[in-house]
Amino acid sequence: MSGELNQTLIKRIIRQIGLECAVRGQTLSETLVAFMVKAVVLDPRNDFNMDQILTENDVQNLAQLCVTRLLDTTNPSLSTIKMQVYFDMNYANRAELLSEQQRVLEGKLAPVVRAITDSGPRVQEEMENVYQKIVTYVLLSSGLGSPTDIEAVREVAAALQSVFHQTEMITFISLSKKDKEQQLKNLAMLVTGIRLYNKECQKGGSSIEDLPAILNEAIPSATRTVDECLNSCHLLAHRYTALLESMQEDPHRHSQLSTFKLKEALFNVRQYEAFLCILLSDAITSAQEVETLNVQFEAAMMLLKNTVQDKTSIDSKEVFPLFVELSKLWTSFQDEMLLLSFLTNMTDNLQQFSEIQSQLFPEEMLTSLLEGVTVKSDEERINETTGTRVNVSDFKNQEWLFPETTDNFDQLLIQYHGFCAHAIGVKGLTLPGNPAIGILKHKEKCYVFSSKEAAYSFAQDPDKFIQLNVEKAKEYAELIQLLELHHQFEYLVPHAQARNADKCLMKPAPKCDSSTQTDTHILPPTIVRSYEWNEWELRRKAIKLANLRRKLTHAMQTDLSHMRRENFTQVYLPKDVGTQTKRDNSSNVPKPQIFLKGLRGESSPTTHMVTVDLTRPVQET
Repeated sequence: MSGELNQTLIKRIIRQIGLECAVRGQTLSETLVAFMVKAVVLDPRNDFNMDQILTENDVQNLAQLCVTRLLDTTNPSLSTIKMQVYFDMNYANRAELLSEQQRVLEGKLAPVVRAITDSGPRVQEEMENVYQKIVTYVLLSSGLGSPTDIEAVREVAAALQSVFHQTEMITFISLSKKDKEQQLKNLAMLVTGIRLYNKECQKGGSSIEDLPAILNEAIPSATRTVDECLNSCHLLAHRYTALLESMQEDPHRHSQLSTFKLKEALFNVRQYEAFLCILLSDAITSAQEVETLNVQFEAAMMLLKNTVQDKTSIDSKEVFPLFVELSKLWTSFQDEMLLLSFLTNMTDNLQQFSEIQSQLFPEEMLTSLLEGVTVKSDEERINETTGTRVNVSDFKNQEWLFPETTDNFDQLLIQYHGFCAHAIGVKGLTLPGNPAIGILKHKEKCYVFSSKEAAYSFAQDPDKFIQLNVEKAKEYAELIQLLELHHQFEYLVPHAQARNADKCLMKPAPKCDSSTQTDTHILPPTIVRSYEWNEWELRRKAIKLANLRRKLTHAMQTDLSHMRRENFTQVYLPKDVGTQTKRDNSSNVPKPQIFLKGLRGESSPTTHMVTVDLTRPVQET
């Protein structure tokens, strides 16, 4: 079938499924519905052939299966997919989050900045209004108080007055727009630094929170919360793995536990564990960053105190950079507060996707199912295989990597999120791989294994087991993100070109209204000095060039003179040539000469006037 036709059809199915779920009381995002459609199509048990055009019956079956799975709130697989979609749509790393926060802040300040930079006050009252807007901008950009807090406004106005008096408004107005914006930023940092110093000296700053103390208390608390969730995940993952292994070893237990969705529950826990590890890593990074900022802030404040020391006047070049440095460090504290709030919200919101574990497997039921079953932790499984490794001589055409023979061994990119490449497709389990056994490098990709036997089995035919893992991911769609198999299912994404390479699920392309303006003359004017509008001048230059082509340069040397010096002779024969380029001509118009006689009157009462025309005829000129 035409893939493009099917993709158009699937988009229509997605809208249909979303409406059907909304009618039944479940409002779901389009991204979640799209992922579920792909999961159902991928599942080989549903017999959908993507190489053929979907019939109307296929469309109805696909929609019905998707609606059924989306409304099945007791399925851990659905909770896992919801968790993946939520994390992909909401998580952002430090750089992305801070960049977005800066963009939002600039958007909020844009009206104030425009009101300041675009104004051209002429009278004193207008200048005072602009000055008050500068106070508001400084207060909002620093984030240290609200414009409705009269005390905070007074502190900002006093600090601003000390570095930027109202009499300097005339100079400020004469600046270009870009220079005004830069000076506003500088003033905001200076005023923020002054307010922080005054707070340290207990001369104000009551509205400024003690961010270092808050962070020093909140970050360890957030880290402990994530650690507790991780420990619970580890325990559940170990128990589910033990139950699944017992099912494969004992047919009786298989019939007893087959009705439970243990694999789906295991994948849910493993995905939750992976996301918590990302959040824990970010929390540790924040803790390290705050520790560094505390040291730098205390040092900067101490240096500023030593510089000021109750002096009545200080050189601005000496003290202003210290105020700016304080402001920058405080901005970093504010960034860490934002990151901490984001991590806390992400941790709290992810918990809802793991609540299904306690519903499906209460503690009492899980304890009874585990009777007689040995539960091994991931660390214990790795310790059991410590000391065993692959014998490289047993494989002639395979490349194995070991810690002592490979540089940056700990930084190798392991496939399947570090899980055993053999156990996934064969057993359907996510067992931790032990790199000490040996890492198999196959087609520039690295694979780890949970045991020596699994490594030998996989190495016999890697492509076969890789395909088994792909088939297992088709059966359990949540494995696509858990095992990081997106590159193998890229063809199913209709808008792959719009996806971020660092993201795991498809995001809608962001849209916004924008406008642009082009200057009338974007390049400086260019005057071609060699341009000539007169064709006769061009002819003259052409004749000159033509004459130069016929000129020759001669040199002569004899046997008697070649030992003395070099002689050169050049002849440029004059040529008498004349050319007529134009003809001078002129014309003269006779000057009118008309005289009137008798205007002064005579002795007679009647005046007789006579007109005398002495103008020469044109023919005589």
